[in-house]
Formats: sequence, C-alpha cells, structure tokens
Amino acid sequence: MIPLEEARRRVFGDIEALPIVEVPLAEARGLVLAETVAAAEAIPPFANTAMDGFAIRSADLDGASESTPVALPVVATVAAGAVAPRRLGAGEAMRIMTGAPIPDGADAVVMVELTETAEVDGAETVHVKAEVPEGNHIRPAGDDVVEGTPIFGPGTPLTPATLGVLASLGRESVQVHRRPRIGVISTGDELVVGPRALKPGQIRDSNRPSLLALLEEMGAEAIDLGLKRDDERVIETSLRAAAERCDAIITSGGVSMGDFDFVKAVLSRLGEMNWMQVAIKPAKPLAFGLMLGTPVFGLPGNPVSSLVSFELFARPSIRRMMGHPETERRHVVALADEPLRRSADGKVHFQRVRVWPDADGAWRVASAGGQGSHQLTAMANANGLAVLPDGDGVDTGARVRVLLLS
Repeated sequence: MIPLEEARRRVFGDIEALPIVEVPLAEARGLVLAETVAAAEAIPPFANTAMDGFAIRSADLDGASESTPVALPVVATVAAGAVAPRRLGAGEAMRIMTGAPIPDGADAVVMVELTETAEVDGAETVHVKAEVPEGNHIRPAGDDVVEGTPIFGPGTPLTPATLGVLASLGRESVQVHRRPRIGVISTGDELVVGPRALKPGQIRDSNRPSLLALLEEMGAEAIDLGLKRDDERVIETSLRAAAERCDAIITSGGVSMGDFDFVKAVLSRLGEMNWMQVAIKPAKPLAFGLMLGTPVFGLPGNPVSSLVSFELFARPSIRRMMGHPETERRHVVALADEPLRRSADGKVHFQRVRVWPDADGAWRVASAGGQGSHQLTAMANANGLAVLPDGDGVDTGARVRVLLLS
C-alpha cells in the first residue's frame, strides 16, 4: 500500500488548468474567472435613496418632533429611473422612491414612516415628525464600488452574486477556464438500471447517477457514458470514443485484482496507468493515468468507496482543471459526540459522519450509520468524513478532523 498523500501527488501531477475561453455571463455560473475585472464605472453610479420617503434639507427639520412636526410643501415626485425636474429649494420636500437619484439641493431622506401628508387647495404638504442627520438614507455614488477599482481577479468562482456584480458593471461576457467535460462510465455484468426485478447476483447501478450528480453540482459538464457489460472490446470502444470528447473520464469498477477486471486490461493497453493500493479505507484500489492523452480516474466499484475516492482524488483534480486556487473541501476539527471506533490496519479511515455546530459554536460529530463500503445509505445521511489515523479510533469528547461534504 502507498500513503494517501503519495497517491494524490501521483494524480495531481498530471492535471492542468483547461484553456481560457470567453463565455456569456448566462453560461458562466460555476466557472472560474481567468482575468482581472476592474470597475469601468462607480456602483451605484449616482447618489440614491435607500428608502421610500421625502428628499429634504436636514437643516429644515431642526426642532421637528412627534408633537411639533415641520410642514414642507411637496414640490415634485422622483421615481426610480427618473430625475428631479429641478433643484430642491430651502423649505421644500420631494417625494422619492427607493433607488431614485437624490435631487440637487437635498442632503437627506426622511422615511415615509416618520411623515404624514395632507392636501390643501390641491397642494400637497408633508408633516415631518423627526429630525434627521445630513446623509440620512442616502447611498453615495460609488458606495459599493469606486470607479477603476479592481473587483475580481483570476481564480474567482463565478457565483450568482458575482455574476450580478459583473452584470452591474455592464459586462456581457467574461474570460474563464473552459467548463470541463467529464465522462462517467459504469462496468459490470452484475449491474442493471431501472425498476425491473433483479435476477440472482444482480444489483442496480448507483455509482454512475451519484458521480454524474457530483460533477453537475461542482460546475462540470457531466457526460453519461452509460453502463457497459464485462466485454473487453465493448469497454475499449467506449473508452476510445470518450477520450476524444472528454477532458477526463471516470470509470467505476473493474480496477481491483479480479480475473474479470476488463477495465484494467483495456486501460493497461491504451494508457500509462498507475495501479495503486492506497492506504485508506474505504477506497483502497485506485487507478489513474493518461489514456490517449486523457486523464482517467479508475474508481472502485463499491458505492461508498467510489464516492470517497471521488472526493479525495477526482474532485480536487477537476477543480484544478477549472482553475480554482482552492481545490480541497473545507476541513474542521470537531468534538466526538460518541466513540468513533476502528481497528488498526495500517490505513487512514474515512468514517461517514454527521457534523454540526453546538450552541457555543463548537463543531460536534457523530456516526452517520453503517461503515461498510456497500452501505450507501450512511453516506447519504453524512455531511462529513471523519479522518481517523491508524489505531483504535477516538473516544467521546476527543478531537477529530472532519472533511465537510456540504
């Protein structure tokens, strides 16, 4: 067996960021910026009101109170998207809607809840029942972003909020690392899909749907390469075709030491592969290499092993392809809410756990259920993997490092 970090070095050494392309904002969510974006204009571009109310001069409200309101004539209304028809004079008010530009001459906004209006002889008057300071409820020009300021740099993930900022700057497209196309294939005569009754020895394929969903979740283009039977020629044809259209390929099953591991036979013939027995549990068997120039991750077939292997090897690699400066999921140190036991076997164990913050903000952790590599339900209930070094595990109250899955 080889240590986990050595296996990861062997994998990551062959992974590079994908080429830079320009894409419309509408297609950029989940990708990673590959340029520096500076503000070509201030955000907001003009001083505007944060509240519905009345634009006034703060000095005109000296002495205003609930019992002695100040009366000001309402000389105009300023809606969002409009501008005041004239400058605000002393002793006047203008009705103003959230987001509308502050009229020249005004230096504050009093919110509508502090006012009452009345109409006399067709003229509107506002009675203001409180003093307000200069600048009250005014968002200055450039309050969010000053013109010329670098906003985002290479490596910035394009989240919905980030895309909103780019749109507010007038950007219609951005330079990003191309979205990776990752193919997923399952192999095995024992696998079936759909609701039909299982024959003796058959199980339903759960790995491929899980892996495809993980890829979609992280922003990759997931390509379903299907379920292939244990036929060396079929597997070779499928893998050759996948290498021409995918940036990486993930196989599930067929990489251990069995006589019917045809994936191993095909990859050994077509690629430069590392066949590793990694000192971890689950997910000990791992294959990685370049097949016809395309990275291939050969993950184990057991459902939990497949997902854990994806988290430790495939996810960080794909994030490298996407240009993420941070490729790893977050780790936290948690206190065991119960004993997390294991047996000494020379491996690092990744136990499926639930982790949560307690009332004091400390992370707590407990088992998510059965720890067999076939017990997918516990993996579904888990939001973390407890990292247990070789030994007997940890006692209640002990500290344990946890890789967060969500």
